[in-house]
Amino acid sequence: MRKLLLISAATLLTSTAAFAETPPKAALCAACHGADGGAPISPTYPKIKGQNKEYLISAIKAYRAGERKNASAAIMAGQAAALTDAEIESLAAYFASK
Repeated sequence: MRKLLLISAATLLTSTAAFAETPPKAALCAACHGADGGAPISPTYPKIKGQNKEYLISAIKAYRAGERKNASAAIMAGQAAALTDAEIESLAAYFASK
């Protein structure tokens, strides 16, 4: 019984920690790229789950600056415009760690 309680407590703590680490604006990304960044709603959208953190930071900042011009640029520029540098860093770290 004690072993079961310890396993349950560890599972709860792990789940709570994972939830707490989710950046508040991750839902913006999840709307198109999937909850964990690995299930885009369109085959033309990239999977961002497990992507290199520095690449994600660079790409989001380039969209925000209007430097990336592709089929998703209008959507991504609008999303990225609402993000601070700190939020971009947090989102990139989060999706890179998935």
